[in-house]
Amino acid sequence: MNSVLDRAIDFLRTEIRPRALAIDASPDEVRRAFHDMGRHDLLALRRPADFGGPAMSELDFRRFQVEAARASGTFAFLQTQHQTAVGMIAKGGGGAAKARLLPKMSTGNAAIGIGFSQLRRGGDPICRATPDGDGYRIDGHVPWVTGWSIFDSYILGAALPSGESVFGICPLPTESTGTMKISEPMRLAAMESAQTVTMDLTDWRMASSEVVFVQPPGWAQKNDEVNIALQGFFALGCAHAGVDIVDNQAAKKANPRIDSAAEGLRTEVRVCQEEMERLAVEGEAETKLRLRAWAIDLAVRCAHAAIAATGGSANSIANDAQRVYREALVFTVSAQTPPIMEATLDRLVRDQAEFMEFLE
Repeated sequence: MNSVLDRAIDFLRTEIRPRALAIDASPDEVRRAFHDMGRHDLLALRRPADFGGPAMSELDFRRFQVEAARASGTFAFLQTQHQTAVGMIAKGGGGAAKARLLPKMSTGNAAIGIGFSQLRRGGDPICRATPDGDGYRIDGHVPWVTGWSIFDSYILGAALPSGESVFGICPLPTESTGTMKISEPMRLAAMESAQTVTMDLTDWRMASSEVVFVQPPGWAQKNDEVNIALQGFFALGCAHAGVDIVDNQAAKKANPRIDSAAEGLRTEVRVCQEEMERLAVEGEAETKLRLRAWAIDLAVRCAHAAIAATGGSANSIANDAQRVYREALVFTVSAQTPPIMEATLDRLVRDQAEFMEFLE
């Protein structure tokens, strides 16, 4: 292989894609896939060179995200929690956490998720941190922690009285303790095997050595503004997966209409990806919103095309078209903000005026 990206894509296509249905159905298979990726030293793609690299470029990392979602949405969703944790620890000022964790994260010897979506919510914080000596006391609710029984810890985000937010390493035990109450894994329409739980913390102490960083008020909202389009790369991977299934059905059924549909969708996905690669980081906010909505729309349309081309067997839970269709649901709402929701809805009703004229 010529690059880390080449090695990662080869791993996804040869070791993850053939197991996508099994990964979708079993936490044990998700865990096994995660450790297989660690065996290939690919779990910390954006780790700085000072800590072992490979310091993958922004563009290559986004192309990796597309291929991960194309191979298995569940696996893409699970491993990105860990890859995000790598980036946060690398950027953080907590030297102790960096030195202890970053060298072990590429192989999965330190397996870390994230739990800070609660900071996006308006109103009173539902997870609070109170300064306590050289650390913090944490009290409150964490509504989404993915990777229970797979990750050994996660980065917790909690609101400080100052309006700032502290982020630090929190253990992810396999059973509730006196200070941590863990729910049963959630029943979800898609990606259930990634084992998402809620946590309630009462007077739990975060030592200063576990702190990754403290961020100013409004950090979560500003971070969402920067990342408007970046989650769209997963939706693009889902779109590719849908087109792959349509392609397979065209070959299986020798139907030129299916082949034509695959070709048209493939072209649109390619153009969308080119625009995403060009503008997802540097584009204006309005442009990035339109790109995110386009990628979401494509994920759903391509997954729907996969269902239509497959026929009745797509209703089976053990069918790839069914799996990709459900994954499109998740990639529609992942890291959704009100502007992303509005842009998505605007795109979905963009032909309404023409339809109303038709009715008249």
